[in-house]
Amino acid sequence: MLYRGRFAPSPSGPLHMGSLVTALASYVDARANKGEWLVRIEDLDPPREKPGAAKHILSDLIIHGLHWDGEVIFQSSRLKAYESALSYLIKTNAAFKCICPRKRLNNDGTCASKCFLRQHYLSEKFAFRFEYDPRASIKINDFILGEKIWKNQDLPKDFVIRRRDGLFSYQLAVLVDDISQGITHVIRGSDLLDSTPKQHEIGSALNFPQLKYGHIPTITDTEGKKLSKQTFAPPIDGNQAVQNLRQALLLLGQKQPDNILKTPSGILRSAIEFWDRNTIPKEMTLTNLPIKN
Repeated sequence: MLYRGRFAPSPSGPLHMGSLVTALASYVDARANKGEWLVRIEDLDPPREKPGAAKHILSDLIIHGLHWDGEVIFQSSRLKAYESALSYLIKTNAAFKCICPRKRLNNDGTCASKCFLRQHYLSEKFAFRFEYDPRASIKINDFILGEKIWKNQDLPKDFVIRRRDGLFSYQLAVLVDDISQGITHVIRGSDLLDSTPKQHEIGSALNFPQLKYGHIPTITDTEGKKLSKQTFAPPIDGNQAVQNLRQALLLLGQKQPDNILKTPSGILRSAIEFWDRNTIPKEMTLTNLPIKN
C-alpha cells in the first residue's frame, strides 16, 4: 500500500516553529517510507483567517525545501463534499439538529433538550451534532505514542459537526478530505490527540477505512506555554531556513545533519536517511540553543 501523508495548516497566521516541526515530521516520515506528501489549507473558519496567510505558508514550505505532491487543496472549495457526508449521517440517524448552546448541555456534553426526538419541530437556529453514545472503549495504535485507550466515560458525546453559523467542524471536514485524498498516515500535534476517537467514530458511521495516526508532542516555551498562533508564537524567518530545519530536527530528537550541509535540500536528504520515529521525545520545549550553520 502506498504511503500518503499530508500537512494541513489553517491560514490563521504564518508558520512558526511548532508548525514547521509538524510539517517536517510528516514530510520526512512520508519520504522515508517512499510515500507521497500532500498539502491542504484548512480555511473553513473565515473569522480566524489572516489575509495572505495561506500564500505565506506555502512560500515558507518551499523555502524550507518541503515540496508537496499534486495540487494544494483548499477546504473552502470542498463544501459540497461535507454537505454530502452530513446528509448521509442525517439519513442514517448518526447526526441530528440541536438548538442547545454549550451552557445548556448536560455535564457529560450531551444534548439536554431532547433535540433528537424533536427534529421536525425545531425552529430555532440549530447546529448538527453527531449522535454518539459510546458503549465501549476505543483503542488506537498510535505509531509514535504507542497504544492509546479512551474509556467510555472519557469519550466525547453529541459533539458538533456543523456549527449554528453554518460552518463545518474540523472533525468532519478533515476526515472527509483525508479519505478523499487517499491519505493513509497522519502526523499531527498531540493537542489533536483527543480528536482521534471522534474521527474514528465519524469514519465508522461513514464506512470509511481507518487511518493510521501518529501524534508528536506540542512544543512549549520555557514557561510551559504551548507554542501556537493563538499565543503569538513568532513566525519563522525564511532567511534562516537551514538553521530552522536543524532546530526542528533537534526538537524531534533526530540525528543532526553533517555541518557541511548548507542547503535545505541537503538537510532534508540527511533527515530522510536517518529518520527514526523511536527517538521522537515525549515532550518538546523550545530553547534558543545555538546551532552552527
